[in-house]
Amino acid sequence: MLDLYFMEARCKLIEIAAFMDRYERSEGEGDFRWRAFREALRELGDGEVARAERVLVSLSDPTSEPVPAAAVKGAVGAWAGSAGA
Repeated sequence: MLDLYFMEARCKLIEIAAFMDRYERSEGEGDFRWRAFREALRELGDGEVARAERVLVSLSDPTSEPVPAAAVKGAVGAWAGSAGA
């Protein structure tokens, strides 16, 4: 398994680290997506299985009631309520 997938995972890990560095060097106000991203990263280090599912759930909107109108035109990748926004 490592022979097949390690280099791909290594590349993605470096890309995530570079993204985090760029964000932390940037200027601007905090954003719920950054907080949600950091919370999702915590799911990776707990040693439990089903990490992908838990990361997806941590970024998803758990509500079941539809909103009356969309606030934006596209998806933003994280639920604002998940990070205490």
